[in-house]
Amino acid sequence: MTNTIGPNRARQMLAREELVLCMGVNQMRTPNIALIAAACGFDAIYIDLEHNPTSLETAASICIAALGAGVTPIARVSSHDPHDATRILDCGAQGVMVPHVTSAAEAHAVVEACRFAPIGHRSAAGTVPALGYAALKQGEINRLLNENTLLIAMLETPGAIEQADAIAAVPGIDMLHIGSTDLSTEMGIPGEYKHPQMQAAYEATARAARAHGKSFGVGGVREDLGFQSWLLKLGMRYLTGGSDVGYILSAGRRDVAQLRQAAAT
Repeated sequence: MTNTIGPNRARQMLAREELVLCMGVNQMRTPNIALIAAACGFDAIYIDLEHNPTSLETAASICIAALGAGVTPIARVSSHDPHDATRILDCGAQGVMVPHVTSAAEAHAVVEACRFAPIGHRSAAGTVPALGYAALKQGEINRLLNENTLLIAMLETPGAIEQADAIAAVPGIDMLHIGSTDLSTEMGIPGEYKHPQMQAAYEATARAARAHGKSFGVGGVREDLGFQSWLLKLGMRYLTGGSDVGYILSAGRRDVAQLRQAAAT
């Protein structure tokens, strides 16, 4: 039986140095959000398991819907506990975003947990949703999942930025991703993404990623096309463009403001 699920779209695009646009899933709880993301033209979704009460079962349902829609399902896990990452990978995610990675040792632990031998020591669960439950030999399952799993290390502190080159050098890590909200908060300049300190952090991380053949991603930077263009020139190839909550709030506030104005005239 052949694999009915295609390869990891986002990982393939990154290998070709194409821009991957990702939509954050923060509050939506039904698989429909994956189809909505696909209808909008997003290449990937990331399901936030760090900042909301989404359950593993709910996240798995959204991942499976994304697989069917041709959108790469990525989960931002809540901790460095290897079971957080491996369980959602076993349940349908094609990638994990691990928050608060601050050293090469922590990045290496991510690889150890999430890739099969000889690269790491992920526990073999047999066939999984990401392979369409295809009937394959275990060696082929391990090879395909190693090839199609996207591992993203999030850099969210000044200390992590200082270690960007060492983190990028870890074999098996695919991307360095700056969590702009957390990083700017740690720097004492929350939300000031154009601040010279933040710009220096983006530049340093982009250099580290480029030096080691890894991708450079950014989250939190929205609604400023000029700044996003600067990041693209810097080498950013993965951008979380916005989240379900942000899109609902922006559209809802705009409509309410227009109707209030109309009622007042």
